[in-house]
Amino acid sequence: MNVARFDLITLSLFVDVARTGSITRGAQQANLALAAASKRISDLEAHLGTVLLYRHANGVTLTDAGNACFQHALGIIQDVERMSGVMSDYASGIRGQVRIWANTSAITQFLPDDLHAFMQAHAGVRIDIEERNSGDVVAGIRENRTDIGIFADPTPAEGIAVFTYRKQKLGLVVPKNHPLAAHKQVSLSDALDYDFVSLAEATSLTERLHAACSRLQKPLKLRAQVRSFDAVCRMVKAGVGIGVVPFLTQAEARSLGLHFLRVDDAWAERTLLLAVRDVRALPVPVRLLASSLSAAAARALVVPA
Repeated sequence: MNVARFDLITLSLFVDVARTGSITRGAQQANLALAAASKRISDLEAHLGTVLLYRHANGVTLTDAGNACFQHALGIIQDVERMSGVMSDYASGIRGQVRIWANTSAITQFLPDDLHAFMQAHAGVRIDIEERNSGDVVAGIRENRTDIGIFADPTPAEGIAVFTYRKQKLGLVVPKNHPLAAHKQVSLSDALDYDFVSLAEATSLTERLHAACSRLQKPLKLRAQVRSFDAVCRMVKAGVGIGVVPFLTQAEARSLGLHFLRVDDAWAERTLLLAVRDVRALPVPVRLLASSLSAAAARALVVPA
């Protein structure tokens, strides 16, 4: 049997005829002339070598072969409709994959809620996210190893498109029994009298902390370096030192067994940035996500209707 001789119009017509019990009504639903519809059904029976319909004065009923053909034809039509819907989603850009590299601060404080909101609205878009240092994020964008990058100022970012993502406030966590725990706010100069726990040297936050110490001409008494803010908090709770972390409410700090201090220095306020490689050549899912994350990006990255 030559499967190339099957066509979707005839199979769809046959499904309509079987459902309505009438070649006339089936032809009407398929927008075909009655004569053309009758010929298509007859040609289908001839090709299959069996009768599919019992023809009566009041309409048609399915033979056993016709019922089997109806089930298969219905499945084929439904599969084609599903395929059409999925391909339509791809054509409109609401399905696909977006790669994100982001620094620790963004992943810790902002991205979980932002990405959850986006995924609720765009369930067909898969997001792959990796935690990287800010410098690596910029390199990843330049080398096309990631679609969207989120990093902290003042990381050099020439040659790529950069937009504001979020403003971030930094502060200090100290053990509950620490001398600074009696305060709600502290200056970095006063905090530098104590031992510190920080992220790795290559991170933008640690570089920022070192730069602030240099301006104050006071040394940073660094006791330990770890890979995450969770590890910083654990070390601080254990009494190893005090640490710089993104803003925490006192309730959040208490739940970690710590005390959070605001820092009244300009260095403790920084901007997280969002970057893409080329605004003119972004797939629609990347435009959608970047626009969702950054109001500044949304103004520049117009998503096709």
